[in-house]
Amino acid sequence: MAALAVLLAACHRPAIKDQTAVAQVPVGPERAGPVHWNATTGGFELGGKPLKTAKLWTFDGSTEGFTTVGSRISPAVGQGIDLAIADPTIRSPKGLNVPGGQYPLVLVRLTRTAAASAWDGALYYSTPIHGEAISFLGKPVSGADPKVGETTTLVYDMRHQALGGPDWMQSTINQIRFDVEDKPGGAFVIRQIAIAENPDPAALAPAGAPPAPSAPAPKL
Repeated sequence: MAALAVLLAACHRPAIKDQTAVAQVPVGPERAGPVHWNATTGGFELGGKPLKTAKLWTFDGSTEGFTTVGSRISPAVGQGIDLAIADPTIRSPKGLNVPGGQYPLVLVRLTRTAAASAWDGALYYSTPIHGEAISFLGKPVSGADPKVGETTTLVYDMRHQALGGPDWMQSTINQIRFDVEDKPGGAFVIRQIAIAENPDPAALAPAGAPPAPSAPAPKL
């Protein structure tokens, strides 16, 4: 299966010119969660029902416009892309033009291939009103911090974003940024990323969370 292989070399430091290739690690069972990748249909499902996506990246032989800071990008063995990176920040292409109120889910399916000591998993984003900022971010409500060899789907429900709510729901999303970890050493294969609708908000709402806002017209 095509994927995006990511080797985390260091956090927020200058690029390292040469990196060892991502090690091949046996892949164990996939972690159960509310969102599932259906390899037959090539899409994500919630509660067994297909999710409508505004954007879906499957990395079939390319990075599909995703970039990293100070990275070395090269073809992977077979299919996919190897990314030996100096900073665990992965950015989507710009100009996504996604109405956040209609598409509040961000899904990142990945496999950890090397251990590290500082999981992050923060999701940042930019809009026509603001760029990436610590005051606007999401954290996964499901699937965080996989073990070595474990595949999991990180589910970000931006109706309940960790900081800055309800900004996502009121904005047009231009770009997303995924910070995998905070310290060097970790490695992952990123298999799919999507921005999707949430037809069943109750299935993902954090325990005790207040009702999420309805989807207003996005900020222009």
